[in-house]
Amino acid sequence: MAEPASVPATRWDVLAAIGAGGALGSLARYGLSVALPHSRGQFAFSTFAANVSGCLLIGVLMALLTAAADPHRLLRPFLGVGILGGYTTFSTYATDTLDLVTTGRPFTGLSYALGTVACALLATFVGHEVTRAVRK
Repeated sequence: MAEPASVPATRWDVLAAIGAGGALGSLARYGLSVALPHSRGQFAFSTFAANVSGCLLIGVLMALLTAAADPHRLLRPFLGVGILGGYTTFSTYATDTLDLVTTGRPFTGLSYALGTVACALLATFVGHEVTRAVRK
């Protein structure tokens, strides 16, 4: 049996940055779900808002990082993978969609599923392009 691959010692700082960012992003998402609660069978505005705003911010982040001459190597893992990865949530989005469908609201579930993807893609594009335009 092969030995499990180990993470090189120089990469533990990346994992720590992702973990710290993920904790912060998850706390922000939880705060949003407390601020915008929903009951079973209702449109999940907090999840929708987290996913769309997170995609907007990832567009901004990628525009900034790709334009930077020499960004710190932990910025993308901390901000992109950690904070924004912890803040956005595909699993809750999928669960909310299923909940809408199984509680007798299939049209709302389909609208939520497709609308989230469309808005998230648009938000990523807008965040990226507006940031690039402002930087010029």
